[in-house]
Amino acid sequence: MWGMFEEAQYFAPVEAQADGSVVVELSASHPGFADPVYRTRRNAIAGLAVNYRPGTPIPVAEYTEQEHEVWATVTRELGIKHAKYATAEYLDGAARLGLPQDRIPQLEEVSQLLEPLTGFRYLPAAGLVPLRDFYGVLADGYFHSTQYIRHHSVPFYTPEPDVIHEVIGHANALANSRYAALYRLAGQAARRVEGEEALEFVSKVFWFTMEFGVMREAGELKAYGAGILSSYGEIEEFRGMDIRPLNLSAMGTTQYDITKYQDVLFRAESVQHLEDVVGDFWATCDDDSIAKLVAARVF
Repeated sequence: MWGMFEEAQYFAPVEAQADGSVVVELSASHPGFADPVYRTRRNAIAGLAVNYRPGTPIPVAEYTEQEHEVWATVTRELGIKHAKYATAEYLDGAARLGLPQDRIPQLEEVSQLLEPLTGFRYLPAAGLVPLRDFYGVLADGYFHSTQYIRHHSVPFYTPEPDVIHEVIGHANALANSRYAALYRLAGQAARRVEGEEALEFVSKVFWFTMEFGVMREAGELKAYGAGILSSYGEIEEFRGMDIRPLNLSAMGTTQYDITKYQDVLFRAESVQHLEDVVGDFWATCDDDSIAKLVAARVF
């Protein structure tokens, strides 16, 4: 698994060249490293985000038929798993949003589907977005997203968050009004706190909820976190992990390894429980209250 926010090394570095072009530095272990066609397209897609100006339509990313086929394959297989493992609210969001199943949607298209539902719009990201920027704009109803898709040779694996994760994982959740409200509260919290430690605490609570959160529903453990729901492998494994009760002190201070499946997960008892614990935390937290939660952590 990859780390979405703090672990910059899991995002390929993006370098702007003197001539205005953009180069994405893929590591030698990346599935697309030796594919010059894929690399050229990655550079072009990153360039769209680097040169994007807020307030204008998101530029169109050109995808190949092979890449559309990756989207269709993963969408079909994840849909089967979502019916079994996803929470009712996530499935409600997916039904309301109605993402295309046979092709990769453009981010502008996702915005146009999403905005009438919960007011959220997408912003293009070339790679890693600084923590405060990524979370802060959630308060305004914006979500930063990459536009590239994983390499076709391994459709069920990605070493970095791609458009499948950002859209299938997050947009379906953002189309549900209760989850969308939680994203906004996380953004407000990120803007309110001042210290980097407090910001990291806020981000870790987000990681263990909106990224890797699980919830009890009708006697079964279901997933609502975008990281689980966009991972073909992880969605089959999460029920076997170390499942702990929601605990702000623990979530905000637990270290996680982004290179493998998350083995510690935190369970909400219902959406109301998630709203009462995590939503209220994001709505009210400041540096002092977070410092007290850190001090209260029992290791």
